[in-house]
Amino acid sequence: MSESEKLTVEVNQTDSVTAFLYPAAKQSKLDTTIILGHGAGANQLHPFMRLFAAGLAQRGLDAVTFNFVYTEKGKGAPDPKAKLESCYKAVIDSATRHKRLKSNRLLIGGKSMGGRIASQVAAEGDDRIAGLVFLGYPLHPPGQPQKLRTDHWPLIKVPMLFVQGTRDSLGTPDEIKPFVKKLKLNASIYVIETGDHSFKVQKSAGVEQDVVYARVMDRIVEWALMSDTL
Repeated sequence: MSESEKLTVEVNQTDSVTAFLYPAAKQSKLDTTIILGHGAGANQLHPFMRLFAAGLAQRGLDAVTFNFVYTEKGKGAPDPKAKLESCYKAVIDSATRHKRLKSNRLLIGGKSMGGRIASQVAAEGDDRIAGLVFLGYPLHPPGQPQKLRTDHWPLIKVPMLFVQGTRDSLGTPDEIKPFVKKLKLNASIYVIETGDHSFKVQKSAGVEQDVVYARVMDRIVEWALMSDTL
């Protein structure tokens, strides 16, 4: 697999962020880009983000990660909603103009907060977006199941893939399923038995952690191919 390519994304007149393109392996290239936003407490260089971007690229997806403005500046607290969304939109614009990616289908998503922001962007109806991939959707804050982050879901018209662990303190598959059914969403849920918010499984699962991650990546690619026909 080729090494990642460092990119600079201009968000506005004063802010720019770093992004990385992990190019798809030539022998398995699927002509599809997946943009992954990071979670609230880490940047794009977190091992989880690098593992998934590199693994999906190896499986044929051109993967793009990026920093939100606050992490680019080394700040701890996430930016306001509008600023997070504008950054994600700038990355979409940059990716869809990139010479290697401009003819690709586009999937967006990310880890926790990154996926949530992607869903809010998709809810605005950008017709370049073909699907959403959530690596642990933060349905609610830990211990606050009444504070749901679903108000925008009815506006999302593209296929969605939720990857959720059964021990996810921000939303289990069983918590998400009723909303998918009630709102009649075009959504699939990949369940990680005993997995937490970062997909780490207990020994009782009887499976090695690297196998868990590999199976998730395989499922994302399988779903990406399937969603192309939906």
